Amino acid sequence: MRNLCKILKRKELGSIGIGAMIVFIAMVLVAGIAASVLIQTSTKLESQAMATGRQTADEVSSGIAVYDVVGYADTSIDGDLSKMAIMIRPRAGTDSIDLSQTYVELADENKNVILNYTSAFYAEPDGLNDIFNASVFPNASGLPASQFGLLVVEDADDSLKQDTPVMNKGDKVYICINTTGTHNDIAERVEVFGYVVPELGSPGVIFFRTPASYSVDVFDLQ
Repeated sequence: MRNLCKILKRKELGSIGIGAMIVFIAMVLVAGIAASVLIQTSTKLESQAMATGRQTADEVSSGIAVYDVVGYADTSIDGDLSKMAIMIRPRAGTDSIDLSQTYVELADENKNVILNYTSAFYAEPDGLNDIFNASVFPNASGLPASQFGLLVVEDADDSLKQDTPVMNKGDKVYICINTTGTHNDIAERVEVFGYVVPELGSPGVIFFRTPASYSVDVFDLQ
């Protein structure tokens, strides 16, 4: 009887040992699966964080800067602001900006318009004495309310073309707007605001108030 009890105890101990081993193996497998999931998740989050960081850096360091805004009014006929030239350049850190994919938002107290580039009104430097005499301001037959032209001021590497106007480091360009077509001229003492919005990066800001009187044809606005 005593021997029989010893045999049963040995079998019970053996059974407990096998059960513990099965539980241990299961725990190792679960821990391995959990670790694999955590590693995959952390790798994905790291990749997303790096991509977000690059995009944030591009948004902050790249884009368009508004360098100057010049206006034109024909004082011989007591006219209001009829043409506007916005000089732009790329911000520091900008690789390149496709101006054909850039739009201009321009608003006064009564009207807000969106303008896109048209290759029909484009000119490169030719020593013009008066930029407002250049054929770069869309006229009544060129859908002026929805388009703007380009007058290249500086383009050392010849990256700006009529059909593919790509602006990069060192370039300066006038965005030319016919405000007669967009706003039926802009009168004195009117606040004008807007943005030059590139495909990627920070937009250039436009904000000025027109003069109290148009005593000269050409004047600085911003």
